Amino acid sequence: MTAQRIIVTAGANGIGRAIVERFVGEGARIVFCDIDEAAGNALAERLGERVVFRVADCSDMAAVRTFVASAIATLGGVDTLINNAGIAISKTILDLTDDEFDRTMAVNLKAAFAATQLCARHMIAAGIKGSIVNMSSVNAELTIPHILAYNLSKGGLNQLTRNTAVALAEHGIRVNAIGPGTILTDLVRTSIYTSDEARRSVMSRTPLRRAGEPAEIASIASFLASEAASYVTGQIIYADGGRMALNYTVPVED
Repeated sequence: MTAQRIIVTAGANGIGRAIVERFVGEGARIVFCDIDEAAGNALAERLGERVVFRVADCSDMAAVRTFVASAIATLGGVDTLINNAGIAISKTILDLTDDEFDRTMAVNLKAAFAATQLCARHMIAAGIKGSIVNMSSVNAELTIPHILAYNLSKGGLNQLTRNTAVALAEHGIRVNAIGPGTILTDLVRTSIYTSDEARRSVMSRTPLRRAGEPAEIASIASFLASEAASYVTGQIIYADGGRMALNYTVPVED
């Protein structure tokens, strides 16, 4: 890995935590934020002096910009930005409120815009041919009716990825996204895998017939930040166990 100064949003838990752990293991210096102060402090303490944690609410654009500017100053620059912050509110078009819609768009899409803008400006000014990785979802293209705002935000994130990849290409800055399927985070274990029936429903649309692990997503982020991906930009890599290719359901053994 050549990118040594990494900024991660929402890095205290789940996929974000796995990404922070992966980059630290590769020798990077990292500044990450999260709204979960206890989890963030615990992770930073466990991983040591190359990791700095800051509390930031990614629904607040001023807080996002303050965090990113502070992170750049702490690291002395930035080689890779990982826009990982995301929330999902279980509401359909019939009952989603304006505030819930706006908060989802802020965390999932607008925060990525703000962080990307600041990091890209710094990279250009410093002559850094950096990498930006956005955390999308299979639901950017597929849809689940009861997470309307999430679906819309991830679709927008894919377009942010493509647009900025083209806009920043002349500066040697690459922008890509990862679109996970069902990944076994603590949130998934408590909100989706709530019963055997729920597990079977997920597996029926997953050809590999297992959920993914956060470390598997972290490995893709590491690749996209590295020189091994030097000719990859404007792409959304779906790590979904085959779900995006599926046009049928597969039987699941008891």
